[in-house]
Amino acid sequence: MKRKSFFAALFVSTLLFLAACGNTESDQADAKEKKTEKAEPTELILATTTSTQDSGLLDVLLPIFEEENNVKVKTIAVGTGQALEMGIKGEADVLLVHAPKSEEELVTSGDAVNRKRVMYNDFILAGPKDNPANVSCEDINAAFKTISEVKANFVTRGDDSGTHKKELGIWNSVNIQPSGDTYISTGQGMGASLQIANEKNGYILTDRATWLAQEKNLTNLQIVVEGGKDLMNIYHVMQVNPEKHDMVNSSDAEKFVEFMIDSKTQDVIESFGKEDYGQSLFFKYTE
Repeated sequence: MKRKSFFAALFVSTLLFLAACGNTESDQADAKEKKTEKAEPTELILATTTSTQDSGLLDVLLPIFEEENNVKVKTIAVGTGQALEMGIKGEADVLLVHAPKSEEELVTSGDAVNRKRVMYNDFILAGPKDNPANVSCEDINAAFKTISEVKANFVTRGDDSGTHKKELGIWNSVNIQPSGDTYISTGQGMGASLQIANEKNGYILTDRATWLAQEKNLTNLQIVVEGGKDLMNIYHVMQVNPEKHDMVNSSDAEKFVEFMIDSKTQDVIESFGKEDYGQSLFFKYTE
């Protein structure tokens, strides 16, 4: 009788021991799984220009930033004027734009902070292959004057973008206020405006990156003016000021600014486009 009780107790003890071991292993597996699980990514709203979007550069850069920082970037590609306005209203966390004078106004007003220079390319003047205004060389001012005089079609974005601001600045420098049927306003981004210029056989000011990315589809256009010192196109990145707009994601915005000026990112920027177009679409340009 005692022997039976002993074996019964031993059997129960063994079962309890095995159950405890199983629970421990299960708990350890659960803990390991929880440890390896990533937290839900935070969201960062980037307001930028259609030129950076149309060039394809963001398709390369953003996945790297998202992977390194567990952040999901929501990109809103508009004209620079609209992007800056989003900053003023606190509707974006970080801005990537190319209208230096307007950017400085945002910093002065306190709506933007931590503004850093990132990269540059240049503006070019594209026009019909038959070049009815017969413009060429580097003198963009002379080209605008001649286009106006011969009443050739000129396509403008008309959207307060960085490119539109640059174009208006050139018209202003030659004391011409463009108007009439030959001055065609699209109200659209760079890629769409280039397509309209191609259809209308018109001249258009564009950034080189979008031109190179779209060139194969622009069968009626060619570059007619390029290389002038006053055609440099500089991009800056900046945070929307969290002290003025308390709902912005300032932590990830700061990370994005640092990411854009990091030497590894700068190398990616400068190499972008070389394989497909034989030249860089942007050049690194940190301070």
